[in-house]
Amino acid sequence: MTQIVVINFGSQVAHLINRRIRELGVFSELMPCDISASKIKKLNPLGIILSGGPASVYSKNSPKLDKKIFSLGIPVLGICYGMQLIGKEYGRVLGGKLKEYGKKSLLVKKQGKLLKKLNSKEQIWMSHGDLVTSLPKDFRVLASTDSCPIAAMENDSRKLYGVQFHPEVVHTLRGKQILRNFVFDVCKAKKDWNINLAAKLINDVREEVKADSVIMGTSGGVDSTVAAVLVHRAVGNRLHCVFIDHGLIRKNEAKTVRNRFKKLNFEHFYFIDASKLFLSRLKGVVNPEKKRKIIGFTFIEVFERKVLELNKKHRGIKFLGQGTIYPDRVESAKTSSASSKIKSHHNVTLPRKMKLKVIEPLKDLYKDEVRELGKHLKLPSEIINRHPFPGPGLAIRILGSVTPERVSILREADNIFREELKISNYYDKVWQALAALFPLKAVGVKGDARTYEYIISLRAVTSKDAMTADWARLPSWLLEKISSRILNEVKGVNRVVYDISQKPPATIEYE
Repeated sequence: MTQIVVINFGSQVAHLINRRIRELGVFSELMPCDISASKIKKLNPLGIILSGGPASVYSKNSPKLDKKIFSLGIPVLGICYGMQLIGKEYGRVLGGKLKEYGKKSLLVKKQGKLLKKLNSKEQIWMSHGDLVTSLPKDFRVLASTDSCPIAAMENDSRKLYGVQFHPEVVHTLRGKQILRNFVFDVCKAKKDWNINLAAKLINDVREEVKADSVIMGTSGGVDSTVAAVLVHRAVGNRLHCVFIDHGLIRKNEAKTVRNRFKKLNFEHFYFIDASKLFLSRLKGVVNPEKKRKIIGFTFIEVFERKVLELNKKHRGIKFLGQGTIYPDRVESAKTSSASSKIKSHHNVTLPRKMKLKVIEPLKDLYKDEVRELGKHLKLPSEIINRHPFPGPGLAIRILGSVTPERVSILREADNIFREELKISNYYDKVWQALAALFPLKAVGVKGDARTYEYIISLRAVTSKDAMTADWARLPSWLLEKISSRILNEVKGVNRVVYDISQKPPATIEYE
């Protein structure tokens, strides 16, 4: 039974709401914003959550809600844009006069049902342009901020509730408590979501593939390795794994991946060195989207040749397995008619040309859930705890054009960064660490001589799910050691900086 329906109005973190509800042990489903009241009535959920979104409720093409949903007698919680939809229907919304973004202090005036167990002052995360300015008398204002007079509201008789901020993101420190209050105290939901995920995913792949074979492009990262192990346990030696070296991988990566798959007893593992082809096609390309597309389509070309070759020897390869996880999809494709595309992703560009049916066993999971799944599959910690590495590799960490010289410089700097994090035991304390190369040079001095060399930016972030991230507070002595090694050991670099940007507004990767 679907207990909670989350209606997606295009927020880049809408799926987080769905996930947070499931973390509470309650089954929920994400639905598009054009879902009808009649369809929701058939689902018969105990509660409805309206997500945030990038549009203004007054925009010409803003996503609309079937207003009959408010009359179903089912509790509704509006988040950000969702609250503004309630405000527009029952009160007044001020359009685009106050744009707020980031951490704010919530002043709780009344707890009500929605803010039960919250303190009088709580940290929240705002991201909005419109705001609700007035409501009918039967609505209660529960909280405000210094610039938002109605930051939380409720109407028990109409079963309508709203928050202007985002309780689903980790930067709203007590956000999960707010969702818990709505799900259990308001909706009276029951904990019923508890399944053996590994067994279910393996069985799903087995039922879909049947007697056919699967081919996968594997990078050796957490997602692709966990996905490959799942598929391997479902179909056995009918899985063919292909590792394509596009010349943009980390130092010693090819050797490490080969050894890893050998230890995991994969019968069919193929290595292809296509670095010259990829680098030649990236020559002079500056636009990050073009880089991603060139890499994606070149990958298809190389991959297709291998598929044709293998099909001559092993007939029946009809499926393409991928390690795509949810953040890849939410940042690469429109999850609703209202969502904004942030970037193309290496994996999600592949199916357009491949003449294979795609299976993505991890497509609804987040990185930490994939890692948890890896533990259930008894994969070694060196795989489970490995930092994320993008499909396009170092190409999107080199701002500007990609050249063999820049790749070599960045590869060495990145290797030093990761080495020192591991030596100092900080590697497992951060979510992801990377080095990036800026497409400009700075003046420096080495050995009493003037230099004009590249700038390396170090970036380390803490996160739970990659949808939001904060910069890691690495100790100064460690940053100094890393910087000193890079400046002394990497030829062509005379300046190292440390990135202290949060996501959002920045992304974790540079392009």
